[in-house]
Amino acid sequence: MTTPPTESLLFDVPPPPTPVERLLQLADQYTRHNDALDILLRTATEPEPQAHVASAQRLASDTRIAVKAIHDERLYESTELTECVLRLKQLAFLSTASADYGVQAARDLTALAPEAAVGCAAALAAETRRRHWSTAIAPDERLTATQRTALAEIACGHVVASSSLGREFTRSREPKVLMSTLRALESRDLAERTPNSALGAYIGGPPQDRVRLTPAGITALAAVIGLPPTGPGTAPSTTPRPIPTATQATTRSR
Repeated sequence: MTTPPTESLLFDVPPPPTPVERLLQLADQYTRHNDALDILLRTATEPEPQAHVASAQRLASDTRIAVKAIHDERLYESTELTECVLRLKQLAFLSTASADYGVQAARDLTALAPEAAVGCAAALAAETRRRHWSTAIAPDERLTATQRTALAEIACGHVVASSSLGREFTRSREPKVLMSTLRALESRDLAERTPNSALGAYIGGPPQDRVRLTPAGITALAAVIGLPPTGPGTAPSTTPRPIPTATQATTRSR
């Protein structure tokens, strides 16, 4: 039995995600966590109080790992970078705290986490480009402004897909992500649907398909997120909505 050359093994190991890609992956993890809690709350008569604990603790750990990845970049301190790290530390704190609450309160605590992670990714990407523009990877010019916006909306956990009477359609916030745009992204392996993983459009309605970024979609978005808009559509915001404190979230859930 022969041992393959060491050089050939190097090509079998994918490169580690960049800090921006790691944050987009984190946003997806939070979206899946929130979807699971939504379905649990909707379908279970009395949700198991500890059902979310392991997932919440894993999210807190992965968020702290994302913070370390940013620190390892050794970027000079700036207001934008400091705020990005603080926002992520808040997410880690809220995820940790959510393990001590019931399912509904835990869901409230991580409600804005996907948007916050994407906002941090946009801020970090813009800050990194500003400092290392000459070495930055050129964005994929084949992506239209509408497709770039759609990728960001998907990353934020804003897009689901469903069908009725043989017709497929999407549901999203503004700016709208049309089915034609989703199909274009799917044809390029940038987006995919996870069947029956999101709440139905109405109480008692069938679950919908969460639209998620593929690994290629995360890489594509990481290359363009935080760039100025180049055409119609809204560029991904670098300022996510404020993250509620544990006290605020639990108060609203009562």
